[in-house]
Amino acid sequence: MHSLGLRCNEFTFPSVLKACSIEKELFLGKQLHGVVVVTGFDSDVFVANTLVVMYAKCGEFVDSRMLFEEIPERNVVSWNALFSCYTQNDFFSEAMCMFRDMIGSGVRPDEYSLSNILNACTGLVDIVEGKKIHGYLVKLGYGSDPFSSNALVDMYAKGGDLKDAITAFEGIVVPDIVSWNAIIAGCVLHECQWQAIDMLNQMRRSGIWPNMFTLSSALKACAALELPELGKGLHSLLIKKDIILDPFVSVGLIDMYCKCNLTKDARLIYDLMPGKDLIALNAMISGYSQNEADDACLDLFTQTFTQGIGFDQTTLLAILNSAAGLQAANVCKQVHGLSVKSGFLCDTFVINSLVDSYGKCTQLDDAARIFYECPTLDLPSFTSLITAYALLGQGEEAMKLYLKLQDMDLKPDSFVCSSLLNACANLSAYEQGKQIHAHVLKFGFMSDVFAGNSLVNMYAKCGSIEDASCAFHEVPKKGIVSWSAMIGGLAQHGHAKQALHLFGEMLKDDVSPNHITLVSVLYACNHAGLVAEAKKYFETMKDSFRIEPTQEHYACMIDVLGRAGKLDDAIELVNKMPFEANASVWGALLGAARIHKNVEVGKHAAEMLFSLEPEKSGTHVLLANIYASVGLWGDVAKVRRFMKNSRVKKEPGMSWIEVKDSIYTFIVGDRSHPRSDDIYAKLEELGQLMAKAGYVPMVHIDLHDVERRQKEILLSYHSEKLAVAFGLIVTPPGAPIRVKKNLRICLDCHTAFKFICKIVSREIIIRDINRFHHFKDGSCSCGDYW
Repeated sequence: MHSLGLRCNEFTFPSVLKACSIEKELFLGKQLHGVVVVTGFDSDVFVANTLVVMYAKCGEFVDSRMLFEEIPERNVVSWNALFSCYTQNDFFSEAMCMFRDMIGSGVRPDEYSLSNILNACTGLVDIVEGKKIHGYLVKLGYGSDPFSSNALVDMYAKGGDLKDAITAFEGIVVPDIVSWNAIIAGCVLHECQWQAIDMLNQMRRSGIWPNMFTLSSALKACAALELPELGKGLHSLLIKKDIILDPFVSVGLIDMYCKCNLTKDARLIYDLMPGKDLIALNAMISGYSQNEADDACLDLFTQTFTQGIGFDQTTLLAILNSAAGLQAANVCKQVHGLSVKSGFLCDTFVINSLVDSYGKCTQLDDAARIFYECPTLDLPSFTSLITAYALLGQGEEAMKLYLKLQDMDLKPDSFVCSSLLNACANLSAYEQGKQIHAHVLKFGFMSDVFAGNSLVNMYAKCGSIEDASCAFHEVPKKGIVSWSAMIGGLAQHGHAKQALHLFGEMLKDDVSPNHITLVSVLYACNHAGLVAEAKKYFETMKDSFRIEPTQEHYACMIDVLGRAGKLDDAIELVNKMPFEANASVWGALLGAARIHKNVEVGKHAAEMLFSLEPEKSGTHVLLANIYASVGLWGDVAKVRRFMKNSRVKKEPGMSWIEVKDSIYTFIVGDRSHPRSDDIYAKLEELGQLMAKAGYVPMVHIDLHDVERRQKEILLSYHSEKLAVAFGLIVTPPGAPIRVKKNLRICLDCHTAFKFICKIVSREIIIRDINRFHHFKDGSCSCGDYW
């Protein structure tokens, strides 16, 4: 037309300029602009409006705004042209300013203006301004405009008010597909998943078929609710309606299948995608990681790494989570290197995940180095390292880090408090545990289930079953972890009947036990000698609770039978096990043989343990004790000679006591403590008082080849006796003495403490490797059965 010499008019230019806008042809658009100026049509408001849109759609907002300002008589279309472009390009604040200027200039907005500006309010998540625009809609009579109505539903939903979004939706006389999509997406956004599915059903009943945007939201609802059958139904609907699976919907399907624990189906979708991008890869890798398919997660990343798809923060977080699950320290180091190389080590999420993964891979030095090199430490950083310290028995380091957190004026969350409580539990740090309890109260975490469960566990492991019981009754929604912690605590403290009663209460509360609960139940029966009850629970656990007995359950049951003197039954049960017995099973049998002085059974169990755990000294010691108990001193000498020649070192007995926020450690014959003279003087004093009360040292349990008097001295300086003596010196009269020991308490110490507790009128609480011993008024809570 132009080459023919025909003159363009005010109708031609807008059409061609619109084509330039759609195709983003800025160069041609500028040429047309020149023609417009030469021909004098730049003063025409319709042509000028189209020029404003063309420049804006091509990203030239400065030129677009200049042209807008030059329009002599701007109408509502002029204003709409510019702020609709602002909204579409996410310049929401600029669009709002333009709208206010339009109102100030006296130009009356139309329905197109209002629907556009509602989209700007949605983008800004500004429900207050959105309500003002809603007022304009009603005032100006545009309440029935479908575009504005849909924009209102979307604005209220994304602005945080689902109730008003539903009200706006219900005001639409005939909702279209956009209306339904807006309200369904809003329900999913507000985690009202069942309501979203109900809306989808209403939509189908109204005769409107869902499109891929509807189904994408519905798939999110299925993923959140873990409804695989409904998800599969939606997938089949996509196939039935011949809806092309664009990458967005494919990723939705992958996410849904992964969250329904159907990773094979998710992988099928992923493999069938024609053009895989990073979003799809992240969905698949994250799905594997969340479902603990850690090997598959790492394999997929290894495959795609060479294909050029790339990776981002989300990819690295998933890989690190799987590396932690596999305890693959080498993978952590590789991802660490990759993070440094790609610049992601400045990302706080990646840093925190590295700390967490190194911690779970027992690489505490690496975890601490990453933590202390981080320029911007936040609460998750502290949580990751504190949790790692607590899990790996570095309770003192966890407590020090908590003090640093407080110095930085960071408020702890319930996860930090839970980790600290677990650290106190492992240390048997009762006083420090009470301080963390005070912080739990101070920061309002008593309603948090994790903090509540950790309190129960901490008090139980610190020797105060009364405090544990109080904490248990304050847990608002008791789950299986709460019940198991309390049942296990009662069992460890020798309150077998209360433990079994609580187990019955749990079943009445419709809480099904897990394998840990049943281990605690069998443990309670074991330490109370309740053989019939233990057999009942063990033999019915599969039928009653659908739990297959594991090595732990067999070990407990064999220990029950063995301690009760039913060694033949215990051996028969070992032979009937559906899998090879592990060290805990043979250890239980060896312990039973020691109690009943059965050399033959003890020797067989020890031989099995030598092959499974050749480095463990405890097996040699127990076997030597069995030989010594029946006077086979030649065999005792052989065992000791073998240990010496094989360089098997007996694990030293160690005991801990907490006094005024400090933990004091003692070993046998320890004289490193500043108050050693006082401690040994106290032991001498107690020894004389015990002798008068009838105590006789049990020298036969000491295997050293020395004179009787020397054996008596060695027994009197055991680590737990040193700790108790120190506790008697530094704690107020009448206060309980709480001591933790890393090994089983010996028979002589157990007997001595029954005398001491009566002499000093104190409760002495010893937590050894097996259970708690509460010594009070001359007797022990275990009833001498441990």
